[in-house]
Amino acid sequence: MSIISEPEYRYNMLIKTFASRAEPAFEAEEEQVNVWGRRWGCNNDVGQIRMVLMHRPGEELNVVRADKRLPDIGAFGDPEEGWYWRGDTIPDLAAQQAQHDALAAALREEGAEVVYVDKCAPGKMKTVYTRDSVIAVDGGAIVTRLGPPVRRGEELPVTRTLAKLGMPILRTISGTGLMEGGSFAFITPKVAVVGLSSRVDEEGARQLEEVLRSQGVELLRVHLTGYRLHIDGMFVMIDRDTAFVNPTLLPFWFLEKLKELKIRQIEVCPDDQNWVINCLAVRPGHVIVPVGISARTMEKFDKAGITTRVVPYDKVALGGGGIHCSTSPLIRDPL
Repeated sequence: MSIISEPEYRYNMLIKTFASRAEPAFEAEEEQVNVWGRRWGCNNDVGQIRMVLMHRPGEELNVVRADKRLPDIGAFGDPEEGWYWRGDTIPDLAAQQAQHDALAAALREEGAEVVYVDKCAPGKMKTVYTRDSVIAVDGGAIVTRLGPPVRRGEELPVTRTLAKLGMPILRTISGTGLMEGGSFAFITPKVAVVGLSSRVDEEGARQLEEVLRSQGVELLRVHLTGYRLHIDGMFVMIDRDTAFVNPTLLPFWFLEKLKELKIRQIEVCPDDQNWVINCLAVRPGHVIVPVGISARTMEKFDKAGITTRVVPYDKVALGGGGIHCSTSPLIRDPL
């Protein structure tokens, strides 16, 4: 009796002849182009932006009502409904839209394709801050899991948008993990940082790290102070080897780690207005910054060889986020 039948032999030889291949890796340019149509994602925070996700402020802001003033904490909001708006001024939608349109136009002029979130989830009045709902890494996207009720639910339209674009989704933060993109940054293509806070927990960081580890990227953890939310309010990369920082809000060990990595640090000045650090590098050494950046800081930038494009963004920033918060790069040139 034969040890193997003819059909079984032929099947095994067929599969052996047409064997599976692990190489090239998923995020390799050859594999990305052949399977996914183009090279997706980012392995840095300063390479030329090719595609960026945004959301134009819209009717979702109508949830903010003047009769819901919370004078003790200087805000408007409804804890039961889950929304809040900081400060003393109700949002001026037309003014916000004009500033947002100007930022989008500037990005297009700087070489980026601007794509918009597919239909904002009802009442999610923070959706303009697209940075938080998706993190682009080499080869694809990580859909985050936003912390507070006012933001939970932004993930669905972002996922729809990525799917329509054809962008690979490498991970969706699940379980009890919390992760918001404003608290993530690449320092170099092989070293990244996440800020742990009320919006980013260790479980979220662990899930993010699993994806990065497969790409050989080390993830540093910085514990933010008090109720500060995101690391992009104190640390933003603006060139291959240069960061814009607020050293009063970062731990000493992290500032020393930046030196070890040979990252120059340009510190904010007392003359700078709020949200100035929340800027965006559109290519190495060229940064979109908001009106309110001081002459002192501009002089530091100039000496460091950093060029700037200044846009007004104070009306959108009233909602709690600046230029960096309002932009989520989906494709950057690799470094």
